[in-house]
Amino acid sequence: MGGLFDIFLLLLPALLPRSRWTQAEGYKFRAGSAEVNCGLHLVIQTSSLPEKNKVEFKLNKDTSSFPGRLSQHDLERNYSSRQGDHINLVSSSLSSFPILQRSSEEKILYSDRLSLERQKLTVCPIINGEDHLRLLNFQHNFITRIQNISNLQKLISLDLYDNQIEEISGLSTLRCLRVLLLGKNRIKKISNLENLKSLDVLDLHGNQITKIENINHLCELRVLNLARNFLSHVDNLNGLDSLTELNLRHNQITFVRDVDNLPCLQHLFLSFNNISSFDSVSCLADSSSLSDITFDGNPIAQESWYKHTVLQNMMQLRQLDMKRITEEERRMASVLAKKEEEKKRESHKQSLLKEKKRLTINNVARQWDLQQQRVASIATDEDRKDSDSAQDPCQIDGSTLSAFPEETGPLDSGLNNALQGLSVVDTYLVEVDGDTLSLYGSGALESLDRNWSVQTAGMITTVSFTFIEFDEIVHVLPKLKIKFPNSLHLKFKETNLVMLQQFNALAQLRRIDQLTIDPQGNPVVNFTLWKYYVLFRLSHFSMQKINGTEVTQNDMIMAERLFGILAHVASSELPQYRLISILGDARKKQFRYLLESKGKKPGIINEENNDSKRPVGENTNRATLNYTTREFYNEKLEEIKEKKKFCKTYIEDLVKEATEINMKNEALQKLWPQMFIELVRDAVIEIRNKNSYMKLCLQQITDQK
Repeated sequence: MGGLFDIFLLLLPALLPRSRWTQAEGYKFRAGSAEVNCGLHLVIQTSSLPEKNKVEFKLNKDTSSFPGRLSQHDLERNYSSRQGDHINLVSSSLSSFPILQRSSEEKILYSDRLSLERQKLTVCPIINGEDHLRLLNFQHNFITRIQNISNLQKLISLDLYDNQIEEISGLSTLRCLRVLLLGKNRIKKISNLENLKSLDVLDLHGNQITKIENINHLCELRVLNLARNFLSHVDNLNGLDSLTELNLRHNQITFVRDVDNLPCLQHLFLSFNNISSFDSVSCLADSSSLSDITFDGNPIAQESWYKHTVLQNMMQLRQLDMKRITEEERRMASVLAKKEEEKKRESHKQSLLKEKKRLTINNVARQWDLQQQRVASIATDEDRKDSDSAQDPCQIDGSTLSAFPEETGPLDSGLNNALQGLSVVDTYLVEVDGDTLSLYGSGALESLDRNWSVQTAGMITTVSFTFIEFDEIVHVLPKLKIKFPNSLHLKFKETNLVMLQQFNALAQLRRIDQLTIDPQGNPVVNFTLWKYYVLFRLSHFSMQKINGTEVTQNDMIMAERLFGILAHVASSELPQYRLISILGDARKKQFRYLLESKGKKPGIINEENNDSKRPVGENTNRATLNYTTREFYNEKLEEIKEKKKFCKTYIEDLVKEATEINMKNEALQKLWPQMFIELVRDAVIEIRNKNSYMKLCLQQITDQK
């Protein structure tokens, strides 16, 4: 700032509010700037004058605002070269503030302006009799507090640049103030501007401000300079409807908000901050008035995509980093914008699909949990009924409740309502991701009936089942073998694998190289030997991995040792008609070999000899370890219940009999001493006369013959 001449430049639009003014190349205004070029060419035209009445004049500005420095005792020498006024600062015994005095001639000549620049003032002097002052300059002093100017109610411009002010105060009566310059002070907070509703220029650069606040009422403010402060973010700008220039250079700003709510903003300077991504200033793209912006000195300006991203999001810009934007740059930005838009649409589409997938899987999981709760509830009811039946045999009705969900009765009202609430979302999901086919929910099994393209079907090598009952999966295994002939890896998660015999169903597939059984929802993995059983039962597949672990030769040997005898016993003890029904026509030859082996050598079959006679494929002994159907499983449940009931009754009878025997034994122990004495006494009496006793014995022997 260069004194009264600069103030005049700032006030020119304020003093002529209805005129339009243009700036020639010789002068470029930036609030808070200390450098101003010398040449100025102003063209002024009032709205009431026609074009031909244009008034044109030129001003040449000196290199310095004032030729000398004023002292408190003598202002005449310093000020005469510019204004010719004579000013004195007189100390008063009644006040600690100096009192300003000007001659009457100077008051008449320069009644509306006063400059006290570079006077080493520590306080604002008392200014009496200057009610018509409009421009007041206190630049380059040591003033710490704004005071003694409340009587200057017609003041339009107040310049306190380069002082030591710590708080904005003492301005409440200056309702006409249009320009307030407080740059390069020690202000920490924007405050006490409530009554300055006509403010046009506010310069607070070079202070210690950390937050933009208390300016929303300044609806006529056009220029706001907050450069070189301690701002970390930009917001709270609502209400500044007339703001055209905002200077935020040299702060610590990381993100910007609310700028899109400034309808007149044209120039925004964000140079030398900490902005690292366009997302942190994305609100700028919504500003339709912004034409000039700077980001130089920010991390974002170092990125290769910086310029194209800014231009494609802010097509209205004319200048970027103080450089005019060319048509070629706009064209390139437009091309990149179209490509980016296509990427965004595709990304948005993928995001929607991912979200739909997530919601569907969550819904399927909830339904699965409800189903498992229902099964657990039914099992609890069955145990309770069994307990009641054991206490009252007359209540037995002979009916059996199945453990399978689809064969149970209706849900209670709470669970039923929950399921109905989920019906608005998909209840199953079929997903093909690369070479993996993922099926979620029992409804997904119906997808195997689709007309899959040969290319897609041939590409599938992994099939994953989640939230599906294993017994439902078994029914589609033949379709899986036909539809996806190259499927080598099966995954099961939350499929209720609870028994080893369920693995027998996998034998009907064509080939399996890998098998993954997730512990979640598959209790069978809690069995220590389940892997060995899988290797034994599906040995004809020569599996390579189970749950991601390589299968070794030692594993195969251990599986044979553990379950070889089991397979032999199963095939030996099974009735022939049952064995034939299991093996079918394709296995009759193998069955014949099996019978021959039984006839030749009872006990353990020599697998090597027999396998050499059989066609390559599944071992006959292993084939007898078959998957039991659901009906057979229900029959087994009924049989187990009957056996359980019989065993319970038998145990109760044994306990009753043992109790009676124990009671008799205790009674005998109590009577035995007396009985023993009587026996001894009777024996002594009988043998007291030896001859008579001998005759009696001989007589008894004779009678027996």
